[in-house]
Amino acid sequence: MEITDKLDILDQMYDIYDTFSRHINVACVRGCAACCTQNVTMTTLEGYRIVEHLISTGKQDLFHRLRRSAHQKRFQPTISTNELAALCMQHKDPPEENSDLDRAACPFLSNNECLIYPERPFGCRCFFSTQKCETNAYAVMDPFLVTVNTVFLQFIEHIDVGGLFGNMIDVLLLLESEGQPKHYKLNARTNHPTGLPVNRCIQRLLVPPEHHLKIQPILQKINNIKLLHSSSGKQR
Repeated sequence: MEITDKLDILDQMYDIYDTFSRHINVACVRGCAACCTQNVTMTTLEGYRIVEHLISTGKQDLFHRLRRSAHQKRFQPTISTNELAALCMQHKDPPEENSDLDRAACPFLSNNECLIYPERPFGCRCFFSTQKCETNAYAVMDPFLVTVNTVFLQFIEHIDVGGLFGNMIDVLLLLESEGQPKHYKLNARTNHPTGLPVNRCIQRLLVPPEHHLKIQPILQKINNIKLLHSSSGKQR
């Protein structure tokens, strides 16, 4: 699948989620940034979208912020979401992830506002809390929202099969390095010296029985996604 097709699907996924999230009763408001840390994860597809935005809008200076944050301890997953789902199917325990992390602010945060807000990855788009995070020092999320978020993470990874998954800082610095955006656009597998997890196909959706019926309208909308344009420029 061409990168333009992948981005078409990703944009439609974002639109579906944005429509769903408008009806969520949350405490999050503009300027609320307690949860905006450097521990966001994403796929290389989402990273490509952000890198292209920064380059096309002349905001390459923001890469300096990423490089300054690269020395700090951050969440660096060892498996992807769909690999986790596969382990669950096999009744196997996932590997232990590093919990010794810094909760430093996201490098794209300035005056408690996101500098790439329109292009932010899904990991940021889906993070809502029903209570002020400053009050409890953690977010409170409805169980069904967690299920919906996980399903979207699985589909976004599925779109980017063969790409990579990891911390936002690692993914963006990888793609920003010489030649990587071009290689990714040509569907060549991106290599990373520290070995970011490879994106996998969906084998099973992580939906608990109590949410099977409630999530069906969302799944139907996702399954009805069509490519807006083919690589030849014709609609599908």
